[in-house]
Amino acid sequence: MRWISIRKVNAPPDRVFRVVGDPNEFQKAVGGPPVEYLGTHTKFRATRITKGKSAAFEQEVIEFVPGQRVRMINVTHGTPWDSTFSVQPEGGGSILTLTMDAAPPNFVGRVMMHVIRRMVQKGVEKDMDAVKEYCET
Repeated sequence: MRWISIRKVNAPPDRVFRVVGDPNEFQKAVGGPPVEYLGTHTKFRATRITKGKSAAFEQEVIEFVPGQRVRMINVTHGTPWDSTFSVQPEGGGSILTLTMDAAPPNFVGRVMMHVIRRMVQKGVEKDMDAVKEYCET
């Protein structure tokens, strides 16, 4: 299943990329605690707080093209989540795109994706709005 979110950000592309390309900057933007690096700067544990509950997940950066895109993978309950942030210049600002794919390994997981798809899209949109606001201030 795929989720896509696009924002026009009134900030230079290097600023926007710095926020999505640096896990700690991203955490600041979305209101999370600092990440915990796991050996290298390509693998880290991030904690998200939603409705007063915290959930930690491990992510690994698998592609990093400075100033253009960063791609990360995490596996939650056996489902790989593949997320790519890309940044393009647009006038005096930027276009930020997040493409996130989840590939459940079994039938039950695929059914669950349909059940949670709106909740996931809402969370993605909230994060993108937070990044936009953070970059523009």
